[in-house]
Amino acid sequence: MSDNKPELQETKTVRVWVSGRVQGVWFRGWTIETATRLALDGWVRNRRDGTVEALFSGDTGSVDEMIELCHDGPTHARVVRIDVFDEPGYEGRGFGPRSTV
Repeated sequence: MSDNKPELQETKTVRVWVSGRVQGVWFRGWTIETATRLALDGWVRNRRDGTVEALFSGDTGSVDEMIELCHDGPTHARVVRIDVFDEPGYEGRGFGPRSTV
């Protein structure tokens, strides 16, 4: 007799700060599209210091893939540095923009 229970996926939530030429180059829009394609929950926003901050939550493989993709970002971005911080679980659903802080 087979067990038809779906496999449990490990989940991960991280906050990411992306530095470089990442504002005014469609980085937030690209992040929303890419995170949605990867079925991640979370958000993205510009910061007044010129960085982009995002929170990614979902299965570990997809979060890791998103972090790797952020190293390049959209075509006109020039990413210099990415800082990644573990976060407690995120309760939101879907992925979208937040206001600049």
